[in-house]
Amino acid sequence: MARIPAAERRAELVAAAVRVIAAHGVDGATTRRIAEEANAPLATLHYCFSSKEALFAAVFEYVNAQYREVLTRNDVHGDVATVARALLRGVMEWYVANPDLGAAIVELISWAQRQEAKLAEMVYNEAFATMRPILDAAATAAGQSVDPRTIDELTYIVSVLSDGFALNWLVTDRTSAEPQIELTLGVLDAWMATNLGASSVPVGRASTVSSQPTLRSLVSWVSVE
Repeated sequence: MARIPAAERRAELVAAAVRVIAAHGVDGATTRRIAEEANAPLATLHYCFSSKEALFAAVFEYVNAQYREVLTRNDVHGDVATVARALLRGVMEWYVANPDLGAAIVELISWAQRQEAKLAEMVYNEAFATMRPILDAAATAAGQSVDPRTIDELTYIVSVLSDGFALNWLVTDRTSAEPQIELTLGVLDAWMATNLGASSVPVGRASTVSSQPTLRSLVSWVSVE
């Protein structure tokens, strides 16, 4: 049997860790269970990663890279509002398409808050550092004069709405993903209409939002006044 390169084996173990964390939580993600999921000897896992914490750190790096790729892929190079909507939709659709990643992220963030390495803070800082320049560049390219604080707030709103959607979708009826995505985008539109101007809301969007059924969603607490 051909020997699997170390980098490929590490990637397989990280992907297996994501699936195990999603299914069993951090506490249930034993090295033995992860190795079995990756169809690898336990000794190989210990060879690739010096500790379980080192493996989890690699999982965080993987998640961060995936998130950056999603944001970059959904940068439509339009004005600020168009780009913000595309980023939010792209992230929500990514969560829907990758439920294991979404569940693992929720588990890992909770675990990371109890660690000294501030891994949870790193995730949000890197997401902010990726998203904010995209929105800032959109404003510049479109010739829009947007206060830097508003760009910061918009970055935060997109992050909060995507996080709320992810958690809500994981624990409620998953058949309602598309209506929930549209409802969440409606919350973003309402905020942008107030803070970027009415022209930021797509034509016909207001009537679309008002016709959506009331859904059980964590985004309901976000103030749009």
